[in-house]
Amino acid sequence: MKRIPIGLQLYSVHKDFARDPAGTLKAVKAMGYEGVEFAGPPALTGQALRRILDDNGLVCCGWHTPFAAVQPDKLDETIALNREVGNRYIVIPGLPAEKTRTREDWLAMAGFFSEVAETLADEGMQIGYHNHTTEFTPLGKETPWDILFGNASRRVIAQLDTGNALCGGADCPALLERYPGQGVTIHLKPYRTVPPGTNAGEGYKPLIGDDSVPWEEVFRLCETVAGTRWFIVEYESDAYPAMQAVELNLQRLQSMIR
Repeated sequence: MKRIPIGLQLYSVHKDFARDPAGTLKAVKAMGYEGVEFAGPPALTGQALRRILDDNGLVCCGWHTPFAAVQPDKLDETIALNREVGNRYIVIPGLPAEKTRTREDWLAMAGFFSEVAETLADEGMQIGYHNHTTEFTPLGKETPWDILFGNASRRVIAQLDTGNALCGGADCPALLERYPGQGVTIHLKPYRTVPPGTNAGEGYKPLIGDDSVPWEEVFRLCETVAGTRWFIVEYESDAYPAMQAVELNLQRLQSMIR
């Protein structure tokens, strides 16, 4: 069975990366990460980022890209940037509230993502969508996640965030099975289920392995059904210093998948 490489979502260490992009990527590589997923507008030019990646033997395994950057007036610029850094996976991490209020809104988004997917296919790239928690709150008989991926092109990546999905009440293995081949990249985020009435933020404090995500089943489905090409670690709690947190989570993950 092909080994799935492990990358880091740089939002996890965004303050460190903003202060010292090159030093942060060097440290991330030294921890054992093989790739990084950028988030938001570029900190440096595409060429400069590519040099830092190459200098450290890292791959760009995705870019969390603002919705505005894949609109018709910006898409060519976004494609050029991702071409420069060698990225194939352009993932939208959230949508404007006014575009996600109704089932019809999500159907429109399914059409939009499908159209962009056709354009990106000519570039050897894919577009994807990343969940938070609200995508699993039903709109009528369906959830927004199912409305989107039940109607979008199979070329659209369903980038499951395990922690956010679990916090939203979703069944992570079921989601991976429901859209086979579309879990091209997946966010491995820990989350421990908290009692009703407890601040949901408390659930994000544990490290991978100390939480409620059914990791063995998630790994099995990523390796067999979901078509996963990258595991991407993300940790957002302040329970640990950011750089320490991502190193500890990587160590936990490596011990679980050997």
